[in-house]
Amino acid sequence: MTTSVSSTTSSTALTSSTSQKTAQTTADAQQDRFLKLLVAQLNNQDPMNPMDNAQMTSQMAQINTVSGIQQLNETVKSLSSQFAGMQMLQGAALVGKSVLVESNTLTIKNGVAAGAVSLDSNADTISVQVLSPGGQVLDKFELGAQGAGLHGFTWDASNYQGTGSPTFKITASLKGTAVPTTALALDSVVAVGTKDGNLSLELAGRDAVAYSDVRSIL
Repeated sequence: MTTSVSSTTSSTALTSSTSQKTAQTTADAQQDRFLKLLVAQLNNQDPMNPMDNAQMTSQMAQINTVSGIQQLNETVKSLSSQFAGMQMLQGAALVGKSVLVESNTLTIKNGVAAGAVSLDSNADTISVQVLSPGGQVLDKFELGAQGAGLHGFTWDASNYQGTGSPTFKITASLKGTAVPTTALALDSVVAVGTKDGNLSLELAGRDAVAYSDVRSIL
């Protein structure tokens, strides 16, 4: 994993250096063409109506502006590539870590599945139902009264014989009034990568998620 990250970073740096050299060469070529055109224009101008200094200065300012914008765009691209490489290096430290992501699908590891609930406000009753892939209730337990925030739970899955991943459903209330909840599942990071320029995490028990979707790192 470390070798892969290092290779990616080296490749990114080489690409960044090549892009900067290409941008500089293109900018220099544009300026050279402009100067040749300007000299030709001066040589062939009407002696009775020569180009004034203001007009010449304006044209030179325009070519400098275009060249500067192009170099700025290439610099931003280079910085983006370097940032992606830095993200990969930082993300490598997450491999093997447990994370909480927004999901109601449980991942079973060593006969145990874990999840969490995020409460928008206090609740005096919190019920957790564990369901089979077909929707049958496998287990049900209470988390008791809890305050607003994040609260974890574990489920003994040693007797689960199903072939698919079980899910869970949480209901919470305060004095009979429903409390909004968000279901979170615990999973392990097995690899990191990038997608559309953003860091993504490959998880053991589900599809890859964006790093921004991680609610907590344990």
